[in-house]
Amino acid sequence: MLRRRRGPLLVAAAAGAALAAASTVSSYGDGRGAPSALHGVARSSRAVYTIGFVVVDYKYSLRGLAPGSADYRNKRSKVHLRSAKKLLKLCEANGGFYVKAGQFVSSLRQVPKEYSSTLSCLQDQATPCNFQDIKIVIEQKFGKDLHSIFLEFDEHPIAAASIAQVHRGRLYNNQEVAVKVQYPGLEQRMKLDIMTMSILSKSVSWIFPDYRFEKILIEFERTMSMELDFIQEARNSERTASCFRKNNVVKIPRVFWELTSKEVLTMEFCSGYKIDNLDSLRKAGISPTKVAKALIELFGEMIFIHGFVHGDPHPGNILVSPQGQGRFSLVLLDHGIYKELDQKFRLDYCQLWKALILLDSQKILKLGEQFGVGKYAKYFPVIFIGRTIESKSVLGTQMSSEEKKRLKQDLNSLRMDDISSFMESLPPDFLTILRTDGLLRSILGNLGVPRHVRLLAYAKCAIYGLEEQSKSESGPINHMYLQVKANIVYLRLRILIEVAGLLVQVNDLRHKIMSKFRRMLQEITRDFVIL
Repeated sequence: MLRRRRGPLLVAAAAGAALAAASTVSSYGDGRGAPSALHGVARSSRAVYTIGFVVVDYKYSLRGLAPGSADYRNKRSKVHLRSAKKLLKLCEANGGFYVKAGQFVSSLRQVPKEYSSTLSCLQDQATPCNFQDIKIVIEQKFGKDLHSIFLEFDEHPIAAASIAQVHRGRLYNNQEVAVKVQYPGLEQRMKLDIMTMSILSKSVSWIFPDYRFEKILIEFERTMSMELDFIQEARNSERTASCFRKNNVVKIPRVFWELTSKEVLTMEFCSGYKIDNLDSLRKAGISPTKVAKALIELFGEMIFIHGFVHGDPHPGNILVSPQGQGRFSLVLLDHGIYKELDQKFRLDYCQLWKALILLDSQKILKLGEQFGVGKYAKYFPVIFIGRTIESKSVLGTQMSSEEKKRLKQDLNSLRMDDISSFMESLPPDFLTILRTDGLLRSILGNLGVPRHVRLLAYAKCAIYGLEEQSKSESGPINHMYLQVKANIVYLRLRILIEVAGLLVQVNDLRHKIMSKFRRMLQEITRDFVIL
């Protein structure tokens, strides 16, 4: 009886979402009235239809199959891909926060690869808003005509995202600026979209109790609320600039507060290449490895030392600005999404990375208990350094074939409720860390740098993050001792990683020589047979 009742649930969800749309969108206050309400209903209905299709597809495509069987895994992968394509179409059709939600999901390392790879194309998608609407927002916020504020203002945006677009301008003192303007009516639209997503999330969780998305949805809503407040973004920008004031490589654009409001942010204009634009980097004589090292050290310091983390480091938000003779600065943009890490979490995370580098499995499992993930702590090495917890392979290398086989068997035995339980048990700070680390690893992969670059940077920052805490708790007498101690521990970890990297290179060279030798033998044998 219960199973039969679940069918009409999506109809009820559709009706609820549509009513929410009608009541919420009509209060936008943008003068569009009924068309806006109808647009909101259409967006919600489209979402309900898509999710309904996905639920039915999962329900009936996997019916009767034994979880963990080869047939089950094969069909599940196909359903993942079909569903991801459906969600991509939904995000493209609805735009706005649905695009942001798609981007958010694609950057999570915990989602199936079919979703992350399919939805990743949303990172570069955005349709610019009509310039007249942008002009109205600026003039209403500052009570002046656009041309009395700016000497020059380019009508064509230099960048467009799902919630705002950026225009290049020039002030009357000849200062070049980048003006980020929020699309009108977004705050009310966000309330509607989050409401619809919440209704659908609860509906899916009721049909599939093993699928629980509450934590991810709450985190998404939190990040969206932050992104819509440009005053907070400006404060985040200045705080980050203060953290890195002694770092000559990091550049944070200056904020012009007199031309900044909740919906408009005016910053110093900074030029540069997208960080993963290899052709431009090489033409400028800039080493991609040095860029990667600077990037991962920047974020390592944010995470392990300052505990104040930029939550959206995709390539469009990080520019490489050439400074001549192969030198460069990293320009960090878009400071809307930040996470201030809990102090205890930050220190535990430092300890976790120290344990990961030293291959201390007991410490990893103990920290897993402190993080509240229990038995799932054994997957930390897989998530962060690409090894199993009992691995004997060289640090920084790919897993051995046998290790991959064992891990595959282990993962295949996991049910959806295991993955869901793991996600639910993670501290909120972990979601930000995992998302940020996933985006950074993608950039490092595009730059083609060795794995040990990231390991070294994180090892260094984790050690100094722990020692910074010790310094603050000790008197000036122990300050120098703690500095020396931190340097010795880091040197030990560096030797460990560098030796591992050298062994990898030797092993690769051995394989190349053996392959070449085999080809020579084959050619000699072939020539001998012909004779």
